Amino acid sequence: MSNEEIESENNATVEEKAEVMPVEPTPEVVVEPQEKGIFDELYATLFGKSWAMWLGCIILSVLSIGLYMIISPWGSSGGILSWGQNMFDIVGIGLTNSAPNGVTSLLDNRYGMLSITMLIGAMGASLMAKEFAVRVPPKGEMAKGLLGGILMGIGAIIGMGCTIGQFYSGWPALSGGALVFVLCLFIGVFIAVKYLLWEMENHPGLSSGKSCTFLAAKTKGSSLQPLAGVIVLAIGAALMFLYDGATEQVLIGFVLIGLMIGFVLQRSRFCIVRTLRETFLTGDSEPTQGLIAGILVGMFGFTLIKILGIGDPFSMVAFNFWVPAIVGGVIFGLGMTIAGGCTVGSTWRAGEGHVKLWLALVGLVISLPLTAEYIKPAFLDMLPASMQEQMFLPDTFGYGGSICLMLLILTLWYVFVKWNEKTGRLTAL
Repeated sequence: MSNEEIESENNATVEEKAEVMPVEPTPEVVVEPQEKGIFDELYATLFGKSWAMWLGCIILSVLSIGLYMIISPWGSSGGILSWGQNMFDIVGIGLTNSAPNGVTSLLDNRYGMLSITMLIGAMGASLMAKEFAVRVPPKGEMAKGLLGGILMGIGAIIGMGCTIGQFYSGWPALSGGALVFVLCLFIGVFIAVKYLLWEMENHPGLSSGKSCTFLAAKTKGSSLQPLAGVIVLAIGAALMFLYDGATEQVLIGFVLIGLMIGFVLQRSRFCIVRTLRETFLTGDSEPTQGLIAGILVGMFGFTLIKILGIGDPFSMVAFNFWVPAIVGGVIFGLGMTIAGGCTVGSTWRAGEGHVKLWLALVGLVISLPLTAEYIKPAFLDMLPASMQEQMFLPDTFGYGGSICLMLLILTLWYVFVKWNEKTGRLTAL
């Protein structure tokens, strides 16, 4: 028998065996999805993605109401001013105008400690969400951070507040100067946006160049950042033990609420710069809607506290109506847009590791006390008393009229940003 015949017979035998003994199909392996535990679900809810800004704004307003019930509402620039005063005091530079009664120790300054725990809370939240990283931008961006911080410091001292004290707390406090300050914030933001667009088109090299990132969490696999976040938050909470619970309850309250504020700021990406800037860039109205929701909650809470006589009715109502609010608002709006964050925005973004915003804080720490020491006294001396008054709206319109006025302003603002979002009349992109 030839080789061809033998091979043919073998193939036939194999085929016959295959027909007699059919091959059973391989059973499919079904992988059952592993059910998440209740704590895994909670972690995913808190840290899986950023919170809606409207939710963050409402929580922040509730926390600010809590601070007001303790003694005074949420503020930011005053705390960083305390940082700067203590820094200058340590190096032996006297500040007779900035701190006429002497520099208050940082541990004894409630807003100074509030700003510290806001920074700690934001850092802890970013670590737990695995969003922390040391981000070093190009040199031009770092210069903008420092310059923006310096301008914000000047604007905050002249205007007697920042986007928190003269906006997020000033509007609910029914301050007439706060209304003027915010209007001029828009002017400063508009000018800064026009400059940044001009720079991008004509001198793109000013803010381009090498950037790098360090200590970022791994995209796959486990990370030690959540554990580090727990430790950071625990350290922040432990600061309350620096105080005697019986005699220093105010400081304990500011430490703990500051920690919570920093946490919420980071998770909700709270940003007044973005809120005002997007009106002129993309027209996105969502941040504005969130801010309006927070202001409404704060306004009704603050008004109730004032009517019941629980807190000082003039808290967050500065002597800045009307010229200081105009000048300070424009300068602050310029600075925060160039820096990419206001005082509180710079604080929580610094907690995420943004070097540009660390430099913005450096600019604030330097310029706030120096402006209070040298620029503010000379500026106010040039103005008559009628241009730097404390305007509390209920003194003119009553509480009912003041609230109606604020509701009208907020409604017009909402209608404006929705109109601009649909038409794009004032947007650049």
